[in-house]
Amino acid sequence: MPKIKTHKSTSKRFKYTGSGKLMRTKVGKSHLRRNKSKRVKNQFDTMLEVKEGTTRKRIQKLIPYAKKG
Repeated sequence: MPKIKTHKSTSKRFKYTGSGKLMRTKVGKSHLRRNKSKRVKNQFDTMLEVKEGTTRKRIQKLIPYAKKG
């Protein structure tokens, strides 16, 4: 059975925690940050949990060899 290829951009965007939660970064972090307040810019650095089951299953298919806690 051949190995499944990992989707590289997905593996960079999503991480698993030690307890097995799938975490994602917030959107809008890359550019146009000059006119945002310091509080909003700091909030971009926090990671959020992927809650929806269908979205989580789709991501798991794209990164099959990621550590799942």
